[in-house]
Amino acid sequence: MKHLFLFFLFLASGIGASATQLTFRVDMSQQTVAPAGVRVAGNFQNAAGFGGDWNPATTLLTDPDNDRIYELTVTVPAGTYLYKFVNGNSWPGAEIVPAECGLNDGGGNVNRQVTLGAANRRLPAVSFGGCLTQVVFSVNMRGQTVSRDGVHVVGNFQALAGYGANWDPTSIALSDTNGDEIYEVTVALPAPGRFQYTFVNGSRLTAAEAVPAACGTDDGTGQLTRVVEALAAVTTVPTTCFGTCDVCGPSLTGYPTHWWNDAVFYEVFVRSFYDTNADGKGDFAGLTAKLDYLNDGNPATTTDLGITALWLMPMMESPSYHGYDVTNYKATEADYGTMAGFEAFLAAAHARGIKVIIDLVLNHSSSQHPWFTQALSSPTNTYRDWYRWSATNPGPGWYLRNGSYYYGYFWSEMPDLNWRNPQLKAAMWDATRFWLKKGVDGYRLDAVKYLVENGSTIENTPETMSLLEEFHDTVRAVNPNAFTVGEAWGPTPTVVPYVLNQRLDACFEFDLASAILSAVSSGSATGLRNQLTLINNTYPRLQYATFLTNHDQNRALGVLGGNMARMKQAAALYLTMPGVPFLYYGEEVGMLGAGPDEDKRKPMQWTAGSQAGFTTGSPWRAVNGNYAQFNVATMQADPNSLLSHYKKLIALRMAQPALRKGYLLPVTGAAASIVSYARVYEREAVVVVANLSSTAAANPALSLAVSSLPAGTYQVTERYSGQAAGQVTLDGQGGFSGWTTPLPALAANQTWLLHLTPTMPTPTAAAAGLTSFSLYPNPTASLVRLELPKALPSSVQLKVYDLSGRLLHTTSFAGRSHTLDTSPWANGTYFLRVQTSQGVSMQRLVVAH
Repeated sequence: MKHLFLFFLFLASGIGASATQLTFRVDMSQQTVAPAGVRVAGNFQNAAGFGGDWNPATTLLTDPDNDRIYELTVTVPAGTYLYKFVNGNSWPGAEIVPAECGLNDGGGNVNRQVTLGAANRRLPAVSFGGCLTQVVFSVNMRGQTVSRDGVHVVGNFQALAGYGANWDPTSIALSDTNGDEIYEVTVALPAPGRFQYTFVNGSRLTAAEAVPAACGTDDGTGQLTRVVEALAAVTTVPTTCFGTCDVCGPSLTGYPTHWWNDAVFYEVFVRSFYDTNADGKGDFAGLTAKLDYLNDGNPATTTDLGITALWLMPMMESPSYHGYDVTNYKATEADYGTMAGFEAFLAAAHARGIKVIIDLVLNHSSSQHPWFTQALSSPTNTYRDWYRWSATNPGPGWYLRNGSYYYGYFWSEMPDLNWRNPQLKAAMWDATRFWLKKGVDGYRLDAVKYLVENGSTIENTPETMSLLEEFHDTVRAVNPNAFTVGEAWGPTPTVVPYVLNQRLDACFEFDLASAILSAVSSGSATGLRNQLTLINNTYPRLQYATFLTNHDQNRALGVLGGNMARMKQAAALYLTMPGVPFLYYGEEVGMLGAGPDEDKRKPMQWTAGSQAGFTTGSPWRAVNGNYAQFNVATMQADPNSLLSHYKKLIALRMAQPALRKGYLLPVTGAAASIVSYARVYEREAVVVVANLSSTAAANPALSLAVSSLPAGTYQVTERYSGQAAGQVTLDGQGGFSGWTTPLPALAANQTWLLHLTPTMPTPTAAAAGLTSFSLYPNPTASLVRLELPKALPSSVQLKVYDLSGRLLHTTSFAGRSHTLDTSPWANGTYFLRVQTSQGVSMQRLVVAH
């Protein structure tokens, strides 16, 4: 009954924030009502107190006035819900919801959908198994600072749709479920008609858009509004940019990117990086001294690694070596140096163009933090409620001290903070602002999924999602360009909600990291291909963090059995994929580390000399045994070393916009051990071809079914080696079939980076003066509307392809728009190709029933 896409939407809507009354109504005048009565079942039932979802036996509707319209009012949190009516008390009596007004769950079952805001909703009565008039509103908010109150639509249809009063700016909220900055909502009306509407950035009419006269209609009071003719069963309003007449739906390359999408991050454990005072512990001065190794700020040099951003593991005051139990959120760790030393490091990094984010531990403090020691002193102490307490032992994670139990998910000496306490929240937001005002460029959030528990549910709660929305606003108020990345360690579907609805900018993609290492180890590309497809269809474009391993995992070279060829290939894969790449310190010189966390965080290997050049004293943790060969100085002198490989890959990524900002398309090869994908950006592409096998592969025959690239001939260069790789001709779908390069056979664990640049491309619609057409809604669950920027005198040809290049649909239409029903299509990504007398244009469509 439930579908993954709707699960994301449900979480993204911020459920749990408020209780809302929802009244279901169904017209049974054309039905013989079963003796057991009429019921409604859906994923709202548990939240409404009925004990479980999708149970057709529990939620009975009644008809007290005998008008044959059966009703039930429930109280649920704001959110998006699926449901259907049942004539009787078992599933054989369930209505068959028409596809044009429902959502397909992917298995052929269609459900109704309702979205609730803060206002109560009394649904219009719909005939059993029938449809109301559906209106899909959407607005592009790109370039706008979206209010935390959300985006709403108001109009003279609201009372008719059961939302209370007309022109109420609080009742109909729009959602952006895929991070493309286009906000959408579907509203059901009992009858067709002509209606006026306006979008509101927030929840006050004073924040309504100023509709231009060119597309506005006077509402009778001198106020200009938009107008929709809701005459069809489903009417999709063209996506316009907020406050303009411009139709501006999503496009292939129109997704937003940010400075972090152009960055390569380097994760540093300060204690292990470089020691300048011989105490065996790394420090801020050592980090500053080694900045030129990371990036010397001079693009003309080639001696530096080339990273452009740093993530510092915890550097606040703490009694533990790792720093994840903080005792003062506004002080530096004394082992690393003073606040002045940190500020000097920060200034030196910024002078070289290096951004700096720091670890922020929001879930718990140290048991030695003054807040906790005071909380222990008395049950009536002011700080007592800053933590979670119980008179009895509720179970795992609770620890007894001074006669009471306190909660600490990770460790007894890391008591969890109580984010329901407003004073605690204010203190933590104050600490968040403190470091941003110092000049840090953002935060990595530790253990983000455990912030706020809800009964026995300890992770991924709606309350945690709401808290992160507050965190986002706190950060952006100080630095609108700050970057936030979270550790929400878990399966991809549970991670995606953290980067929606203005929560975090990105999260680490642990499943992808595992898939890369597994693919390189096994020589099989299947799992990696599947994971890339899942990521591409769920995350906002590019907004996730890629890596191989981090400080909590066995280091990558050890996982790969010390095989240097595989290590180089793993690096080549994640540094050419979409996302924001993070490199764990020492990974570039083959550091090892497994077992206890301390051994995964050993001192950096700088030279073959004493203590690996890390310290002149006794290191806080013994250096790795492989440092004599695997160190910076030795590898700097070897052009074929792992370090040189990383430098080249980072330089290539920084030089090619397609590798930083390009969208992803699968490329097929002849062998099962070949994984290949294209990164497409504007009129160029990089095709990555990796032989995962431990033996050489014959020159693979590559096929790209479809893309947004214009047809024509493209010069090809293998960027890693610099070799010319001939030409490739792209067909009318922007693809190629069975293309082989003139390069030698692909060696074991070798990766090509084939850069395609056009020579004589076929004119596109945009080049001929016709901008790309719009698709809305996108993603779509059923109907999608294609709209040209203007009506054309000649016929328009439309072809639809899936990612394998299979032609699914072809038609011609006249005029400016055309509507497609995607209900029979499988969930996934499709390309729509429009050809007119003026040229060809291509757009990407995601179908998510």
